Amino acid sequence: MRRLWMMLVAAMLAVGKARGEEPAPVAPLAEAGDPPTASVPESSDFLSRLRSLRSRPATLRPISRWLNRTSPAEEPVPNRTAVNPGQPGEDVDRYAPSGPALDAVEGNSGTTQPRSSNAAASPEAGAGEQGRGSEPISSNPAAVDIVAGTGALGRFLGLDKDSGIRLGGLWIGDASGVLSGGQNPGAWGLNSLTIVDLNLDTEKLLGWTGGSFGTEFLQFSGQNTNGLAGAFPGFDSLEAGPPLVREQLYELWYRQSLFDDKLILRIGKSVPTYDFNNVVRPVPVSDPAAAIPAVTALAYTPIFVNPTMLGVIPGYYNSATGITTTFTPTKSLYLNYGFYDGNLALGHQTGLAGPRFDGYYFHIGEIGSSYRLGAQRKPGNFGVGVWGQTGKLVTFNGGQSNGAIGMYLFGAQRLWFRRPGVDNSGVSGFYQYGVNNSNALHARQYVGAGLTAFGLVPGRPDDSFGLGLNCTWLTAGDFGADLFYAKPYGTILPPMRPSQFMVQWYYQMKLVDGWFFQTTFTDIPTPGIPPEGGHRTSFPNAFAITLRLTVLF
Repeated sequence: MRRLWMMLVAAMLAVGKARGEEPAPVAPLAEAGDPPTASVPESSDFLSRLRSLRSRPATLRPISRWLNRTSPAEEPVPNRTAVNPGQPGEDVDRYAPSGPALDAVEGNSGTTQPRSSNAAASPEAGAGEQGRGSEPISSNPAAVDIVAGTGALGRFLGLDKDSGIRLGGLWIGDASGVLSGGQNPGAWGLNSLTIVDLNLDTEKLLGWTGGSFGTEFLQFSGQNTNGLAGAFPGFDSLEAGPPLVREQLYELWYRQSLFDDKLILRIGKSVPTYDFNNVVRPVPVSDPAAAIPAVTALAYTPIFVNPTMLGVIPGYYNSATGITTTFTPTKSLYLNYGFYDGNLALGHQTGLAGPRFDGYYFHIGEIGSSYRLGAQRKPGNFGVGVWGQTGKLVTFNGGQSNGAIGMYLFGAQRLWFRRPGVDNSGVSGFYQYGVNNSNALHARQYVGAGLTAFGLVPGRPDDSFGLGLNCTWLTAGDFGADLFYAKPYGTILPPMRPSQFMVQWYYQMKLVDGWFFQTTFTDIPTPGIPPEGGHRTSFPNAFAITLRLTVLF
């Protein structure tokens, strides 16, 4: 298996080198054409049936227009910026990030809605899909994008861009090795993730404006990769805890926009980290030359979920059933609120099971805004949120607590334009913070920050590289390490480290549209997980490498 991975990596690097020898394109932001797709004859019986659905009773039309009365003059300005798988397959044309887009010319807000709403919107293939997979992406789109992939799978199967049906997905495979230190120096962990995504546009299929239906299937097969380094939080976000082989219904939701997209509702099974504390989402602007693509491609876990919420907030891969609402009172301000099944706090696998509304609930609210800064009008965004978990929780000192509460904040800012007004090459930065009041969660406080460079390598306009660092303050107690060794609660093991510090840097290479290869190095001076036994009370400095291939389809 290890030899197979080495051959795969060598092949990817050879392709990347060949692409790097090509002359740089004259217009780095030019749209990539759609990949070859199977044509569907106009006489296609399948599409004819779809069109027949549009001839619904006229009585539905007035209701539909009342639900969403957007006029042609109010159509959002397409934003041809990065893909951000959502963590896999991202397109900002139709799935705008939280915080409405700011107009780059007049300085006024545009009309695109928060990512939490538009990300759930039914995709319109065609122009919007062309930009997906062509620019830097998140290292794990499955964790931060509600719609996965580029839609190429549906086009290959003959689904017309106007059919109202979008079928896409992604595959991510990685190999992480601990080069020195940690719990198992020299050991490697292999992980594979596949997601297939189906999205239906109710307006195109039924004439019901503002509605969409989405569902995703997830298959994961992996190993205890983060345990090899003794790392908590993890340095490889693809592995998120046992069970390490799973097949599940990842998403199943209905989304409806109301009152000209000022109010967005989504109900069903989804991933709250798409909508809350999502620092990875692209900063929204209508000018591609000013846009920040996927804010970072760092691979460590804290970039996708704030460690102070680990164990309570549903996310990758433990999605949960609930309701997400988004309200945009102005064009530069959004408010999100979510209510979800909170049984993850009891250790239940909410991603594998149906909802349980039995007194354990997770509530979260967030307010945020996007803005332009300085003479060059550099884009940025900011968000702050509070959350609460209900129910009795067992603490790491043997007691109980009545729920938990916490807060967080995050933001991203364009710091430098390499060629202002020409393309989006340059440098951006981000920051994160979180804190909670609970001795029943492994992390009590967290702070992180990082830098990302886009299009700075000659001849490689779609590559990116970056650096991130973070520190997580861990909860003291005799039973904090039980979870990591699958021990019954009450087994006394050495205590967790007081804190874990982590530094990570990466280079992400676009091989072809939709294919990305990333090399990541991580240094963990103070691994948080203690040894299971023996005379040692902590693991030595861990240094690890992660090789990751992402394919969007």
